[in-house]
Amino acid sequence: MAAHTQKHNKPGKAGGKEAQPLIIAKTPAEEQRLKLERLMRNPDKLAPIPDRLKEWNPRAPPEFVRDVMGSSAGAGSGEFHVYRHLRRREYQRQDFLDKVAEKQDKDVEYLDKVELNKLAADERTAKRRKKRDKIKEKKLMAKKAKLESNNKTEDGADKSSDDSEEEDEDREAEDDAETPSFIMGKK
Repeated sequence: MAAHTQKHNKPGKAGGKEAQPLIIAKTPAEEQRLKLERLMRNPDKLAPIPDRLKEWNPRAPPEFVRDVMGSSAGAGSGEFHVYRHLRRREYQRQDFLDKVAEKQDKDVEYLDKVELNKLAADERTAKRRKKRDKIKEKKLMAKKAKLESNNKTEDGADKSSDDSEEEDEDREAEDDAETPSFIMGKK
């Protein structure tokens, strides 16, 4: 009974997690290997994927400034630090806006370049397609010319040798006589 009430893994207790030995990674590669092993112990469990960090965004400038600094001679020594802090924050905001504008310009420039590359590729493709079509057309024309020349020679040979046609018909008749009628489709 005492074995069932124990909270820690002991040799006498059945079920539960096995005690894992403590391994301290000495190199980054070993640390990565240990992390992978831990993930692969239970492949059904989803691996934790951290969310992407949000990009730093400066605080918006105030719409209404209550304590406007004047250039009076009576400003205390503590006012300089307030002014310096406000100035630093404003410089950070301007730098951020400059970086955002630069990034947008680069994005637009990239999209323009992609579009130009696409147009150039389309032009090259059209030019090559036209060339291929010309070659195909020449081949077809050559094939037609060859067929016409063969037909002309056959027509000339047919007129001169009517006897050869009769011989061909005789051969076909002999072939029909030798082949059984069920193969020929006759009854």
